Amino acid sequence: MDAFFASVEQRDKPELRGKPIVVGGTPGGRGVVAAASYEARAFGVHSAMPAGRALRLCPDLTFVRPDFGRYKAASEQIFEIFRSWTPHVEGLSLDEAFLDVTENLRGVPTGTEVARQLRAEIFETTGLTASAGVAPVKFVAKIASDYRKPDGLTVVRPDQVLDFIHPLPVEKLWGVGPATAKRLHAVGLRTIGDVYARKEHELVEALGSQGRWLATLARGEDPRPVRSRKGRRKSISAERTFAQDILEIGALEEVLADQAERVCESLKKKGWVARTVVLKLRYDDFSTLTRSKTLDRPVGTIEAIVRTGLALLMKTDAGVRPVRLIGLGVSGLSKPQGPSRQLELDLQ
Repeated sequence: MDAFFASVEQRDKPELRGKPIVVGGTPGGRGVVAAASYEARAFGVHSAMPAGRALRLCPDLTFVRPDFGRYKAASEQIFEIFRSWTPHVEGLSLDEAFLDVTENLRGVPTGTEVARQLRAEIFETTGLTASAGVAPVKFVAKIASDYRKPDGLTVVRPDQVLDFIHPLPVEKLWGVGPATAKRLHAVGLRTIGDVYARKEHELVEALGSQGRWLATLARGEDPRPVRSRKGRRKSISAERTFAQDILEIGALEEVLADQAERVCESLKKKGWVARTVVLKLRYDDFSTLTRSKTLDRPVGTIEAIVRTGLALLMKTDAGVRPVRLIGLGVSGLSKPQGPSRQLELDLQ
């Protein structure tokens, strides 16, 4: 989806259409940008940017507090459309998914035509625009989906894959963040074509097992299938990967609070409570850790989930080491026992 949160706000509030807007925290505190409209992006505003800096870049910005209930409702409409085309849908977030349409439920013969009809159906149903990438493998389709945003369609046929990806910077490879990009640059690799030309054993020497994975991608290969979720969900989570690594602990705390609101909204809709809260962090060197706390009794309130998440955050190097991804989730899902009541959490 194109600037999803901001686009939902502009759709629902006509006075915001055509104006630079930001969804997220306000510049008066330690707020960060969750999403920026394309009018705001023209000024250099982007997600994960401190709100104060965004305002300096674009003094006419309008700041809108997130309404994840509306975003989730729009997302459910979109995913319902996806599943009317194929059961093979792998959601990456509220507004992004992989679809395997090799054999689709409507018998449309080409991926290109499926993408055209899908985008038209999404717009007709939701009033929102989507961009699509069509390719024989997942990571190339993902790159292609960003290629002509907003409201774009990019098709990469099998015989075009290498010509398409090789001129692109190494940062476009799946799993290459700032730290890995710096290591690749240090050995003279700046484009995917450069990675392709380097012997695989040299990449492994420089990067370990990740070097073998990057060599595979640089050949235009991606063995991962589209994996759809089946059966009852065992957990609920929200994640965000930042465009720029975040060092300020206050900015991470605000993102965590937003994620807790989204998780709690999902729990409420399902009528569930959760026994375990899980924090996920990925640092700038791509190392990833999880911290979890299993509670004495299930919880279902934002306050309880936020407090537990913040307590877990304090047990990490956040604020000392730059963070490129943060996620908050809950597991141990169940229906509340006994009379309906809010369950509180005592961390003392």
